[in-house]
Amino acid sequence: MASQKAVVVRAPGGLDQLERRDVSDPGQPGAGQIRVELHASSLNFHDLLVANGGIPAADGRVLMADAAGKVEAVGEGVTEFEVGDNVVSVFFPQWQDGLPFDEVGNFRGTPGDGIDGYATEYAVRAATDFTLAPRGWSHAEAATITTAGLTAWRALIVDGQLKAGTSVLVLGTGGVSIAALQIAKAMGASVIATSSSEQKLEHLRALGADNVINYRLTPDWGREVLALTGGHGVDHVIEVGGPGTLEQSIKAVRVGGHIALIGILTGRQGNVPTMTLMAKQARLQGLIVGNRRQQQDYVTALEQTGIRPVIDRSFPLEELADAFRFQESGGHFGKIAIEW
Repeated sequence: MASQKAVVVRAPGGLDQLERRDVSDPGQPGAGQIRVELHASSLNFHDLLVANGGIPAADGRVLMADAAGKVEAVGEGVTEFEVGDNVVSVFFPQWQDGLPFDEVGNFRGTPGDGIDGYATEYAVRAATDFTLAPRGWSHAEAATITTAGLTAWRALIVDGQLKAGTSVLVLGTGGVSIAALQIAKAMGASVIATSSSEQKLEHLRALGADNVINYRLTPDWGREVLALTGGHGVDHVIEVGGPGTLEQSIKAVRVGGHIALIGILTGRQGNVPTMTLMAKQARLQGLIVGNRRQQQDYVTALEQTGIRPVIDRSFPLEELADAFRFQESGGHFGKIAIEW
């Protein structure tokens, strides 16, 4: 039986438990399926939690939710893709369109978590597990779409209904925040961005941030956002920190504004200033990535706007553990890619 290389995590997890091994080649696609020659992935906080054991996974789980590659074969009945098409995976294969439902309230159907992911050479999946990648993009660039890019798109465009002339606050310089900055500027919004690094703040300005705040030097950065907006606050907050930053985000948002609760970088639970949130009459919207239709819309927008993702550094597949260690260090700006 033919085999292929893959990177798996051994239970109970930990970066020293990542293992490169031979797994079975998936073979040819059946009806409704495509075979994809995979070439890239990108790292997200969710992938790190699976790898380090923060989210328990089955022993020997193939890692990584994000994937980009080239269609090698199509099964009977597949009309959306042709051999040679560049494609990118979807985070929730079971969520094709519409509003969230029970099966996307967990990660049981998400590659690299509840099912095997894409840290491998080939995949045979339902055609609907992928969308076309933007024309002219590298596989590494396309792999940033699945999780981080689509999360930013849904937060601002789908849930936030972002309009030109509005204001957006992005926290930090991870993949979601950088994608949100780029989307917001392309849509004609103004952006305030935060970081603890003066060098990263300069990079944020170069990407188009209208104002930047060093949150280490200005711990009460919510008040600074109010000052920068004439006391009104911002229309949208891309909240990736969680309990450690939510109080400041609520302070920073305008009355009637929108906070997209995306990340838990500072912990999984904490106190919420409910009185302030009520007084602001702000909408605190939790979200995890999005559906396939939204990803298709996002790809269309990327082609129209010319946005290209920011990739800090790329690692070969066999150095996935080192890539995660680099992610843990917090030194990256934008995305970390894996290419093979």
